[in-house]
Amino acid sequence: MLINFRNALFAGLMLILGAGPSALAEDADRVLIIGDSLSDAYQMPRESGWAHLLARRLGARYEVVNASISGETSAGGLSRLEQLLNNHDPDRLLIILGGNDGLRALNPSQLQANLDAMIRQAKQYGVDVALMQIRLPANLGPAYLRRFEAVYPTLADRHDVVLLPFFLESLFDRPGMMMDDGIHPTESAQPLMLEQVWPALQGWLDVDSPSGAGLN
Repeated sequence: MLINFRNALFAGLMLILGAGPSALAEDADRVLIIGDSLSDAYQMPRESGWAHLLARRLGARYEVVNASISGETSAGGLSRLEQLLNNHDPDRLLIILGGNDGLRALNPSQLQANLDAMIRQAKQYGVDVALMQIRLPANLGPAYLRRFEAVYPTLADRHDVVLLPFFLESLFDRPGMMMDDGIHPTESAQPLMLEQVWPALQGWLDVDSPSGAGLN
């Protein structure tokens, strides 16, 4: 009887330990990132991109799904969103779109309508949304820049969502941070892009780990 009891106890422990990783995976919050080439590790290994570095830093508590596509616009993001929500069932959505709309000088009112629809749709699914402010090159003109960049705080206020700072804000003029096209960040810039938005991400994700943890 004692042997049987020990065997049963051992089997029970193995069952609990074996279920541990699966249980942790099921309990992890899933963060869906939908963006363009700035988040798609453009012309570099995907493992070098800031989104992958974020996943490493967050560890097992969060699962990061990077659904960014180079060349993506707000219209493209909106057209893909429902399928992404159904396929990945995220807890949180980070929207980093608009750069390609701006570089094509598309009407900011259409950008606002597309992003507005994305936020509304995600909220209908019960998803917590954060939006990143996008900045554009000055050569597009001050009038256009004012209209374009005002879209993001307007939507953040309207929907009460977190507005993250642009992750290239302080990197444009730093040597080695931008590719020759002046638009895309280099591989060296990726960790600094994460640092740029980490304080805001910590608040949104309710993460207590200190800045820099988990990058190595």
